[in-house]
Amino acid sequence: MQIQQELVLLEEIDKHKAEVDAELGRQCLREPWGKQAVRLLQLPGFGVVMSMIVLSAIGDIQRFASAKHLVGYAGLGAGVHESGKEHIEKRITKSGRKELRWALVEAAWQAIRISPYWKEQYEKYLRRMRRPNQAIVVIARKLLVAVWHVLTKEETDIHASEEDLAYKMLVLAWGPGRKRPPGTDLQAVCQICVDEIGIETDITRFVRRNVPRRIAPRAEVPARMEELGLTC
Repeated sequence: MQIQQELVLLEEIDKHKAEVDAELGRQCLREPWGKQAVRLLQLPGFGVVMSMIVLSAIGDIQRFASAKHLVGYAGLGAGVHESGKEHIEKRITKSGRKELRWALVEAAWQAIRISPYWKEQYEKYLRRMRRPNQAIVVIARKLLVAVWHVLTKEETDIHASEEDLAYKMLVLAWGPGRKRPPGTDLQAVCQICVDEIGIETDITRFVRRNVPRRIAPRAEVPARMEELGLTC
């Protein structure tokens, strides 16, 4: 009897989680989040949920005159000062937005698993600091600096993986809330989102989790998004 009740509870939890994910997907595609959320998806460790947590914690990015101001707001103030081989270790501050700090640390752990660049950065600081938790805070801080740049300057992250971004865009296109005119397939929506960020890529096919994936070549995508009624 108890097992049956627990199974029912698990089903309810899964259902509720799916509803929350669906609502986040819808909000991610609406103003004022749309373009900003898509830009954050360039960064490793950032999916729809993580992007929405970060955006809701930051609010208007124009409030922060520099990346340093945003880092301080998150409580991820500079913890490593380097001078040759010397470095001074400091703890992260307890002030600032706790959820933003948590989100960046979680994203940092993901980033070092999937991005060769961020893995290399982490290993560099780990060799110097010898403490994984302190090294990952450095990565979290650097990721937050990247967040500031892609949002304020509306620029492409120089370390973004084209295949990872294309996959995320395809997942987003499949998600709830995406409105597509008749005849416009998901692969076309994916390419439009990639174009919106400004990344020049000729990727039309890639493999993820042993499954071939496809996004539409530019020639197949209608030139004007407004006529399609699509926004990213």
